[in-house]
Amino acid sequence: MFLIPYVATATRAAASRSVETFSLQENAQPTEEEREVWNQVDLVLQDSESILMGLREYKGASQEIRDAIQNPNDFKHQERAWNSVCPLVIKLKNFYTFSIRLEEVLQGLLSELTYSLNTAPLASTALERKQALAKQFAEILHFTLLFDELKIRNPAIQNDFSYYRRTISRNRINNMNLEIENEVNNEMANRMSLFYAEPMPMMKTLSKATTNFVMENKSLPLEKTTDCLSTMANVCRIMLETPEYSSRFSSEDTLLFCMRVMVGVIILYDHVHPNGVFIKSSTIDIKSSLKVLKDQPADKVEGLLNALRYTTKHLNDESTPKNILMLLQ
Repeated sequence: MFLIPYVATATRAAASRSVETFSLQENAQPTEEEREVWNQVDLVLQDSESILMGLREYKGASQEIRDAIQNPNDFKHQERAWNSVCPLVIKLKNFYTFSIRLEEVLQGLLSELTYSLNTAPLASTALERKQALAKQFAEILHFTLLFDELKIRNPAIQNDFSYYRRTISRNRINNMNLEIENEVNNEMANRMSLFYAEPMPMMKTLSKATTNFVMENKSLPLEKTTDCLSTMANVCRIMLETPEYSSRFSSEDTLLFCMRVMVGVIILYDHVHPNGVFIKSSTIDIKSSLKVLKDQPADKVEGLLNALRYTTKHLNDESTPKNILMLLQ
């Protein structure tokens, strides 16, 4: 997949330099000191496409569940529904455990990207030095928002899991031996239930991981993290709003990739900055970023706008300007 470069300051001249360094970013390789973290992240990212494919192909067991509910005394309907739901629950467990893996590697990735700012005069310089890792961070954000877009459009996921929880509780009362509990025990089911109850669970996971990173690394000035996030957000915005650069995007997928990364870092910034991203003094130009999204076809960006509406932390604060709220209505 085409990857936009994140190696510039938030100015048009710098964005131009970013476009020109595209070929470097596309093929960026980790340095020896980065390789350990890069390998750990790469191992997780290698499975991201199969996770997305599994989610796209997730059809659910709505009809089987409906038949079982309507025919409570018909064993064949009960058995058919149960046999349809169990493999789906295993699939849902795989999605959930992938979120845990993603959360774990994000810590090391953020550490490499932010601590490098201690030896660089600008966040853009640090990101340029860490191109291979910045590329991986972008891929994680793209995956996260795409996963959540697919999940929120598939109500069968929560319906299937709710039916599973109800049925397994009932069968446990009846002292039935349920083999699936070897795969999804009660503790795992509880954690999965909390995960899938979130409208955008993968973004929630990343926000929590980034917040935890900041809290656990108090020796690192907060602005190192926020500078890293705001630099990526502003470069994405400039590339999207400037025809000279956006016209070079090779496909609609590239455009969507860039928008997902921009929205992802905006959300993370809002979670880690004490005053959030929506205040006038924010180092992310949130008004221009929203206008970029609103200029796109509604069906392409509704999921991203929903992510900003429902997974940011400070949108409804009194400090949020009314014109920003109007843009997100």
